[in-house]
Amino acid sequence: MSIDLYTWPTPNGRKISIALEEFELDYVAHPVNIGKDEQFAPEFLAISPNNKIPAIIDRDNDRSLMESGAILLYLVDKTGKLGGDDPWVTLEWLMVQMGGVGPMLGQANHFLKFNEGKSAYAEERYANEARRLYGVLDRRLADAEYLSGSYSIADIATWPWISRWEWHRIDWSELPNLARWYNAIAERDAVQRGYDVPISTGPIPLAPA
Repeated sequence: MSIDLYTWPTPNGRKISIALEEFELDYVAHPVNIGKDEQFAPEFLAISPNNKIPAIIDRDNDRSLMESGAILLYLVDKTGKLGGDDPWVTLEWLMVQMGGVGPMLGQANHFLKFNEGKSAYAEERYANEARRLYGVLDRRLADAEYLSGSYSIADIATWPWISRWEWHRIDWSELPNLARWYNAIAERDAVQRGYDVPISTGPIPLAPA
């Protein structure tokens, strides 16, 4: 049996395709083109009532799940892998991503990349918050190789958001620990495979050395 993955090449979508590659689970990717509003199709809403990608159906038990954080925790429970050295530390940093990195960098993407010049206030606010969050991650990674010690779903959840660093107006010279972490993860075979699901959007942008 395999997992059906409904996704698009966004940071949240890439979390799950990368995770499935890292867990070495069989899956079939089904593109949900959010640029064409396919996330509002009734058949997708039956799986993901919040009309957001990603979502999965695990054919082993016919369970459907939406929300990337819940899916990652489910996959840890299913496989017993990538829970980190301390599951509570892993959960802590996963929540930093779900509650901070994802929402705030999502707003940075919106105002700094796609709506530049529309609101100076919003651009300043989200550029500053992006820099703050990058700094939080860099300080954590000064003390640990990965966010929860060993490589875990906390890293898998966070890395795809940082992969859009070119949009965030940050200075990598101030973030040596984050750069080390980011580029090391970018070199993982599973990450490179998962990054191109369900379609390729070009090579992974690496942080300047």
